[in-house]
Amino acid sequence: MRPFCDGETTLVILGHKRFLMRLQAGQTQHTHHGLIRHDEIIGQVPGKHLATHLGYPVVVLRPSLHDIIMNIERVSQIVYPKETGYILLKLSVGPGSRIIEGGTGSGALTVAMAHSVRPNGRVYSYEQRDDMLRVASRNLANTALADWAELKQRDIAEGFDERDVDAVFLDVREPWLYLAQVWEALAEGGFFGAVVPTTNQVSDLIAGLEQGHFTDIEVCEILLRGYKPVPARLRPTDRMVGHTGYLVFARRLEKPVPASAEESAGETPDPEVEESHGQDT
Repeated sequence: MRPFCDGETTLVILGHKRFLMRLQAGQTQHTHHGLIRHDEIIGQVPGKHLATHLGYPVVVLRPSLHDIIMNIERVSQIVYPKETGYILLKLSVGPGSRIIEGGTGSGALTVAMAHSVRPNGRVYSYEQRDDMLRVASRNLANTALADWAELKQRDIAEGFDERDVDAVFLDVREPWLYLAQVWEALAEGGFFGAVVPTTNQVSDLIAGLEQGHFTDIEVCEILLRGYKPVPARLRPTDRMVGHTGYLVFARRLEKPVPASAEESAGETPDPEVEESHGQDT
């Protein structure tokens, strides 16, 4: 097992508290149960039993992607991990995928997508607010995933730069307003997804998708309930993250070929009549 090194981000478990800590030689972390000296962790392997200067037990591990996302800097509501996994599967995000994200926010989903498209894929994330882009940029840098994500400050009503991408995901207030831009950016049969908080938004989006050359529409909500891991009294936790949004998915269709003037008028040419018109009398 590779030991911890200076500059690495770790997951610290101290009693019932969990937090991320970036190791720096010579530094000390202050906690409610005493001091954690970084030098006592650097060079150790994950899972080794350590203690604060007051003797409280500490476990230091390498963080999972879930740990990273739940501890990123936030200036907005994030897409929670309970939705993230399903989104990645429904959009078929994997190594080499090219994905557009509309509405970067704090960058939680951007981080998950960038992690998934490595080593040769790319996430193109659009956001209007510069304060959110600054936070998302820091979160990507802190997770060492900035090389696989390109942040762009723009109103997505102006359209996307990319074409023939594998998927587009929108986390914006009125996603149905941008379906034409989504259609132009997606490859044929490409994947579309969106998250919205209310049912009336879902209805507007479904109507837009039906009119905007999309098919295979799906709507769902994902709820996750944790349990207290105590063998003698196993039961649900007292609190849970309930409704965080509705997920809507669809696939891009080809636009129908315009009908001819005769077909649109309901007239079907008669071959025998056409042939008789071409003969001498």
